[in-house]
Amino acid sequence: MPEITLTTLVLLCLAALVAGWIDAVVGGGGLLLLPALLLGLPNVSAAHILGTNKAVAIVGTTGAAITYVRKAPVQVWTAVRIGLAAVMGSMVGAFFAAGIGNDVLRPVIMVVLLAVAAFVMLRPSFGAKAEGEERAPLTRARIVTAIVVVGGGMGFYDGLFGPGTGTFLVLALTAVLHLDLVTASANAKIVNVCTNAGALAMFAYQGSVYWQLAAVMAVFNLAGGLLGARMALSKGAEFVRGVLLVVVFSLVAKLAFDQWA
Repeated sequence: MPEITLTTLVLLCLAALVAGWIDAVVGGGGLLLLPALLLGLPNVSAAHILGTNKAVAIVGTTGAAITYVRKAPVQVWTAVRIGLAAVMGSMVGAFFAAGIGNDVLRPVIMVVLLAVAAFVMLRPSFGAKAEGEERAPLTRARIVTAIVVVGGGMGFYDGLFGPGTGTFLVLALTAVLHLDLVTASANAKIVNVCTNAGALAMFAYQGSVYWQLAAVMAVFNLAGGLLGARMALSKGAEFVRGVLLVVVFSLVAKLAFDQWA
């Protein structure tokens, strides 16, 4: 593991805390956690950044998923089936991620960040619970589509790159299964645990995880995930939009500076 200053470690732990909170409320904690690792460990390979990110994220996501299952309407069996497809997809994505360099990873993350920011800005209701809307029945065709497209596709993306997977899962589950955003977020956490597990297994097999750093950051990520899940269930996620946009544009600016300055 590379030498890390105390200041860098503190900042990474704070990023893990906030990322866990954001991920539990609206998804997309990787939008903060992964770039923070890139900035804090500039001389580390992309594979080790991605692997350490997964080792941290799976702890907070699991904590949030447990909280949602206990207190929110979750289609557990449907989410598990989507998650199993996501495991396979994430392992394949993680396998290909080993050959990706930081020069490729940074521009991709910037594009994803800007795309998510544009969506949040154009959809003011993003993250708000649908009031009084009847949920369409879960047909076999929708479930199969969710397993193949959401599970396999999002799993592959999560293993290959990762940032924004939680947000994309919420949006995809809302569109395919016609869930409201709070229910979609609860189901997405179960799927996201599976994608993280599949990718982490591949990264661990390749020896691309800094376990000591991940263990410290994971404690903060778990705390943020538990807090975020409780806030999402009690207050909703509208107030997170402003915070998310500020974080996104700040990270894009910093990554762009590192890439081209």
